[in-house]
Amino acid sequence: MAIARAERLVNLVLCLLSTRQYLTAERIRAIVPGYHEAPTDEAFFRMFERDKSELRDLGVPLETGRQSNAEGAEDGYRIARRDYELGDIDLEPDEAAAVALAARLWDSPQLTGAVHGALIKLRAAGVDVDQDTPAAVEPKVRANEPAFPPLLQAVQAGQVVAFDYRKPPPGGQKERTVEPWGVVAWRGKWYLVGWDRERQNTRCFRLSRVVGAVRTVGKPGAFAVPEGTDLMSLIARTQADPHHTAPAKIWVAKDRAQGLRRHAKVVEERDGGDVVEIDLKFPDSAAKWLAGFGPDVVVLEPEVLAKSVRDRLQGALEGAR
Repeated sequence: MAIARAERLVNLVLCLLSTRQYLTAERIRAIVPGYHEAPTDEAFFRMFERDKSELRDLGVPLETGRQSNAEGAEDGYRIARRDYELGDIDLEPDEAAAVALAARLWDSPQLTGAVHGALIKLRAAGVDVDQDTPAAVEPKVRANEPAFPPLLQAVQAGQVVAFDYRKPPPGGQKERTVEPWGVVAWRGKWYLVGWDRERQNTRCFRLSRVVGAVRTVGKPGAFAVPEGTDLMSLIARTQADPHHTAPAKIWVAKDRAQGLRRHAKVVEERDGGDVVEIDLKFPDSAAKWLAGFGPDVVVLEPEVLAKSVRDRLQGALEGAR
């Protein structure tokens, strides 16, 4: 009578949990019911490889090693109880609901499998996590950048990475070698925070600007994140500068552009109008807003903002012809 695959997997787990030694594949074949049904050695090894892969996908900590006192021994397998056994978990109903919401939060093929494995473990421990409960607001965290999975893996392994990075124009492209401390979402964008070895300083890199493949350098565990590092604070501090400029100086026609005047401070009168100062934290969107006032508004400083407004007005003029 053929043994079902699920039963064979349970037998395999029980076998590997009951031993402190590393069992070779042939030894497992002889012990675990179900493997003797493989007609050939090749069929057994294919079956065994699939089973190992499935156990790892389920979060089972399958170890590979050799006996220390055996010369020329083959690789063997075991499951360490200290890594497999799950401690008591007692979640309140609101905490279980938060876990369910977090499981629905991720929109990433790489993380969906990890979430699925975590839910299986929780349910095996007797925790009821209901993913089907409707939510008033259904957020999604999208992690579609190709650099996301290898960088996250490097963070977890403590392994140095190298990648080509495209700076904002006219910065160009350059290879960076980084000790990755963490991958953080900030204002809808994903960033890598770490130690830039060339610049010998902390740096933040937007994942959408990583070009090509992420390459690992050296062995895992090559560095440690400095104690007390606050990744979110580093992101907030370093990413504030690109969006913040000194107060812009703008000429406004007399008694016009009241929507602009409400947010600005008049600093002088000039040419039949007023020169005002206004803080603009997001110059890109501000250029579109200022261009909407037409000839009633002229940006004096900074020049990059003035040029952006002129280009928009020129484009509108050409489009009307």
